[in-house]
Amino acid sequence: MASHQCRATAGRVTSALASVVAAVACLLPAAGPGFAADGPAVPASAPAAAPFGAFLDSGADGVARMAGLSHWLGGADLTVGHTYLPGGLWEDIEGPPGFLEPWAGWRHERADRTLVLNVPMQERNEEDVPDDEVRGLLRQGAAGAFDGHFRTLAERLVTLGVPDTVIVLGWEMNGTTYTHRCGPDPTAWKAYWNRIVAAMRAVPGQRFRFDFAPSRGRDAVPWTECYPGDDTVDIIGMDSYDQPAGVTFDEQVSEPYGLQRHVDFAQAHGKPVSYPEWGLFRNGDNAAYMRRMLAWIDEHRPVYHTLTDYCPHGVWQCPANPRSARVYRTALSGGTGRPTPLWPACTPLDLGDWAVYWSGRLPCPFPGW
Repeated sequence: MASHQCRATAGRVTSALASVVAAVACLLPAAGPGFAADGPAVPASAPAAAPFGAFLDSGADGVARMAGLSHWLGGADLTVGHTYLPGGLWEDIEGPPGFLEPWAGWRHERADRTLVLNVPMQERNEEDVPDDEVRGLLRQGAAGAFDGHFRTLAERLVTLGVPDTVIVLGWEMNGTTYTHRCGPDPTAWKAYWNRIVAAMRAVPGQRFRFDFAPSRGRDAVPWTECYPGDDTVDIIGMDSYDQPAGVTFDEQVSEPYGLQRHVDFAQAHGKPVSYPEWGLFRNGDNAAYMRRMLAWIDEHRPVYHTLTDYCPHGVWQCPANPRSARVYRTALSGGTGRPTPLWPACTPLDLGDWAVYWSGRLPCPFPGW
């Protein structure tokens, strides 16, 4: 997971025609276009969308930005807050002072909100620790050497009044990025996961749900080899970005250990699915991917999904993806999770990406205009 942050900046309307079109666009509700720019609108009577949010920043800024994203989505109801504990030192993984409090405060404001917390399984989690050392650390963890750190985290979450937090433990374990990766010793990794879950569930008052979330595809090791068992997994997630370059969405679905394998595996184990991380990547501003991924999410009804919203993955904080932003905003504006028509018929005027930057949508005049 990268850390670069960026925000879209407003463009400048320079021509007389643009000014007229912009004025018309200002007459439209801020909830977004009344048409699906990359697909047909869905009737407003369609079922409610899966709970969603976006990763906007790990710290307090992430909490503050949720109101801005909601406004951009025309008042959409973001009921999922997503953050990551830092993985530098054990004291970070225990929940550093001041880090969890803003998220707990956001969670307390409404009963229907969900806090999703990614928790590293090892310190020095992004420091290119060699496989031999990772193997030794996994075996120490499996023997209980690090139980106390996770008990401390659980106690802090309960004390802060967020005992129902979704814990995305050891995410993307099938890859090579993190010190908590599974590949060097899958047997020890699974035993270590089970010890962590047991330690956190032993804390009085907890109601945690544990989300097993590999990255899509085989990566360094098949993620099914890392699955620790139904007793300690509540949700089976998947992090899925639009990569590698040139790969279609259909290939992302059908590849070994891809999106279809994910939902089939979860169904076989009687578990719901989630998409803690998803977004654009190697194929740039790919509106087709955005449209297909949103449709996939709508079909498979995850417990939650959270877009990674910074460049190159996101839409609100990344001005490089205007076409995908239009699709995302259309689909999720107003909190319905689906496009809501403003009028029975509305033909958009596609005057280029600058118009989308300026108004946040394609200008769509009143019928008969």
